[in-house]
Amino acid sequence: MKLQFGRVATFGLVSAVTSWCFLMGSMISISRAEDMVQRVSPVQIEGLIAFWDFQETAGQPRLSQGPNQLALQEQNGPIQRVKEGVFGSYAARIQQGQWLMIDRPDVGALNLHGREAQVTVVAWVRRKSKSNWQAIAGLWDETRGKRQYCLFLNAPRGTKASEMQRYPLANRAHGHVSSVGGPTPGEKYCITYSSGATEIPLAEWTCVAMSYDGQTSRVYVNGKLDSLDDYNPFLAPGGLFDGKEEGAAFTVGAVHRSNEWGNFFGGDIGGLAIFDRSLHETELSQLAGNGDPDESH
Repeated sequence: MKLQFGRVATFGLVSAVTSWCFLMGSMISISRAEDMVQRVSPVQIEGLIAFWDFQETAGQPRLSQGPNQLALQEQNGPIQRVKEGVFGSYAARIQQGQWLMIDRPDVGALNLHGREAQVTVVAWVRRKSKSNWQAIAGLWDETRGKRQYCLFLNAPRGTKASEMQRYPLANRAHGHVSSVGGPTPGEKYCITYSSGATEIPLAEWTCVAMSYDGQTSRVYVNGKLDSLDDYNPFLAPGGLFDGKEEGAAFTVGAVHRSNEWGNFFGGDIGGLAIFDRSLHETELSQLAGNGDPDESH
């Protein structure tokens, strides 16, 4: 009888544990579903120019959603897709040395310029490379002095706005803007950029963004202003350079500098959205899947 009672007790315990695990699993599934609901699609945000979700197979143009259908073309070989995407089952895996591009004649509404120009670049990335100066997306041709705007990762230095001097930083996000196209006046390079406080992790999905309202460049990480005193926000009045017909191509994962392609990104990209205005933090938080940001930010 003792043995039989033990079996019954054990069975009851196993059943209870199984039920608890099932319940917790259901709660986790519900929680994940809620998280997915919280992330607003870029097509729901006012001012969208183009949104790419990178669901296409290697060898295919990446076509944007939204009011403009813009095709990103592979450069330096087929860009594979991998599972575990952000806005679908897949993401694009950009090996260092590869990039995506829209030639200048076809950039259309991405060509944001003028003293009143605004822009927001939002990207969902999983960084794998540790190299410096990784270009995420923008209109940025350093070789010909046709810089307009570009979201970067991993500058080895950031610019203190009050001094216009650069100091060591690592693994941050940066919002580059230029009103002159060439180097910052009086400098060898363009040092007009915001730099965030957060180190962007390796092998982890992160929503990084830059915005520019015609006066100030800002960097956001996972939907929150990544404030860093004297680095972010970064005052940069003057608007965005007009590259005219011969200006920069729109590139993802690289820019042209020193007479060749470089500043390569290495990792996965699960989404990219460009807007023709400076988004509010609430909107960026919704895009990152956070809902509304804390009111203290």
